[in-house]
Amino acid sequence: MPKRHSETHRVGVGGWLRAAVLGANDGVVSIASLVVGVAAADASTGAILTAGMAGLVGGALSMAAGEYVSVSSQRDVEEADLDRERHELSEAPEHELDELTGLLVAKGLSPETAQSAARELTEHDALAAHASEELGLQLDGLARPMQAAVVSAIAFALGAALPLLAIGLSPAATRMWITAAATMTALAGLGTWSARLGGAPVARAVRRVVLGGALAMGLTAVIGYLFGASVG
Repeated sequence: MPKRHSETHRVGVGGWLRAAVLGANDGVVSIASLVVGVAAADASTGAILTAGMAGLVGGALSMAAGEYVSVSSQRDVEEADLDRERHELSEAPEHELDELTGLLVAKGLSPETAQSAARELTEHDALAAHASEELGLQLDGLARPMQAAVVSAIAFALGAALPLLAIGLSPAATRMWITAAATMTALAGLGTWSARLGGAPVARAVRRVVLGGALAMGLTAVIGYLFGASVG
């Protein structure tokens, strides 16, 4: 008996991982920037938390809606291409067999081997074969709009909760610094997690998210300070 393929690949986690990382990162950065900006304007703790909660709810719903619309559009394109392949397989099976053979030859198989392989693949699952070789799609890996929406919303809310808790539980004199430190720590952890799941260099991922978060918080803090000074 041949040994089963036991290698672990990360391509399959791409759909939900993208939504989770994007949602969590956006939640941490946007809410941290929001509460730090409001705090820099010398607002009360109640006003900061109200703004933060509004941002959390609105942001989570916005992320879910955006992901659903975006991924639904991708799924529509995939389904349209698959419907066209189904029609072509039904109307011109021999032409499709020749086309699949040509694709396999282009990958390096000899014409004889390619023709034999094309026939076997067609007999097993013609649509799956053409989806993979012609469209670059896997039938069990199509875009999932609802999954992307739910994962994105939950990840945003979880990410947003951290800076909100940090600024709400910290003393007024140090709340901005504590929130900034908590945010940077969370972003570093998020960058490490996503890099390891995706098999990417950890340092580059951490640097990317931490610098982006620091820039966002710095700009909103300046804006909040200037706004608070002008009102005062």
